[in-house]
Amino acid sequence: MCPNVRSRKLGWTGQVHPVSKSIMRALWRFPLAPAIEVAGWFSCKRAKSEGRPPAPLGARILTNPEHIFQHNMWDHVQWSEEDKEYARQKVTENSREKIPVKEQAKFDIDASKYWDGFYEMHQNKFFKDRSWLFHEFPELLTTGTPGCILVPEPGEGRRNGTPIHQQGSGGDGETADFPGNQAPFRIFEIGCGAGNSVFPIISSIRGTGSFLYCCDFSPRAVQLVKDHPGYDGSVCHAFVHDIRQGGAVLPFPPRSLDVVLLVFMLSSVHPARVQDVVSRLAHFLKPGGVLLFRDYGRYDLSQLRFKKGRCLSENFYTRGDGTSVYFFTKDEVHELFKSAGLEEIQNLEDRRLQVNRGKKVVMRRVWMQGKFRKPSPSP
Repeated sequence: MCPNVRSRKLGWTGQVHPVSKSIMRALWRFPLAPAIEVAGWFSCKRAKSEGRPPAPLGARILTNPEHIFQHNMWDHVQWSEEDKEYARQKVTENSREKIPVKEQAKFDIDASKYWDGFYEMHQNKFFKDRSWLFHEFPELLTTGTPGCILVPEPGEGRRNGTPIHQQGSGGDGETADFPGNQAPFRIFEIGCGAGNSVFPIISSIRGTGSFLYCCDFSPRAVQLVKDHPGYDGSVCHAFVHDIRQGGAVLPFPPRSLDVVLLVFMLSSVHPARVQDVVSRLAHFLKPGGVLLFRDYGRYDLSQLRFKKGRCLSENFYTRGDGTSVYFFTKDEVHELFKSAGLEEIQNLEDRRLQVNRGKKVVMRRVWMQGKFRKPSPSP
């Protein structure tokens, strides 16, 4: 539903500009010793990972500013107080003039139409498959080992003689008849778009007995997934669904999912709806199941680029095509998932330096990444 990074060739100020020596000096913000220490820790952890590097958010540390154009991306870039103040000023400027309240409702009510228009125009050409997915989220990798035990609550399974999961809530995920009900490991991606996470996951779960559910509130996006030659109905069920609507039916019962995946999706939801969405998804996790989250962070380049008159509310904007985006902070992410009853495993702010080596352009990116577990019931 929500796209990954919209890669436009813009620099820190929102303009394309070559990097001068003064700018390169300004990029040199973090001490050498801590950077070497962090890099050493990453190397040690990676050596023990047996092919699944646990070091989060990459390990390419810029220790010499003269090497900035040797790679397309640098990890764990620290910001100076000047950098932070500049970003705050840009956001203050572009959010001072807000879209009139009477015009704001359409961006929420018609959100699926705007995203449908996006996929009608771009089809599956806009984003690349997420090759980083399993490095950051090895929880998606499974050998077919049965997942956590589903524990139905007393009285669940049927309501008025009808299986509860067919009514949109309740049910025994191990015995009810639903797509993937025999799978020992179940993944659900919300906001699948054209399938940039779907197809890497399908490739990884074939032959394991695992099953993937994916949905989007854009019918065009779901059709793109189903029409893709990599789509396999024996291991994946793609369907149209607006997760913002609490009464909408899902094709599986509560406490039946091992993994819920939210990648650049929550940012497209109106801030007033986000907590309800997360709480609803937590209800469908098995005890011990995990929710994996990645999205835009506060003061990301894409937030600073917005022009005046595109702001809907604080840190919430609409693009020219009508799609919307919110920019999270670490504290907001913590409270969001804590309020849904999930335990925090990881909550990181991913600050990176993206480089266009051909044009000698640098761009500061900020993304949020988190992992949250549903507590197991007491014995």
